[in-house]
Amino acid sequence: MSAPMDKRHPYTRSMAGWWKRDPYFIRYLAMEATSVLVAVYALILLIGLFRLSQGELAYNGWLGALKSPLSIGLHVLILLVFIYHTWSWFKVMPKTLPALYLGGEKVRQSVITWAGVVLALVLNLLVLFILAGVKP
Repeated sequence: MSAPMDKRHPYTRSMAGWWKRDPYFIRYLAMEATSVLVAVYALILLIGLFRLSQGELAYNGWLGALKSPLSIGLHVLILLVFIYHTWSWFKVMPKTLPALYLGGEKVRQSVITWAGVVLALVLNLLVLFILAGVKP
């Protein structure tokens, strides 16, 4: 049974499946959905910090839980999502910045995106090397 029709608005377009109508909407929703797993990973790290505050035994239990196959699978999924999340943010970045000029010419959006991606990669590798005790 349908709802009674409003006399001022005789036709209302259905919103069912609106996100399927345009590939842009699907990409947008995928980009926004990645933030959920970013929050999940932040929660995992906060639990680790809480366990650390409870002592060595609690922290070692948390580390042991991270070694389970389910946890490793979740971390692989989260890594892939983080890569997509990073890419999508740097893809959006040139659209949100004011126009950048270098040598009197406007910097292309792709240059800004790739500069951000490369900088993120370099900084992540630097942190990884520092944490692993390896000198680059």
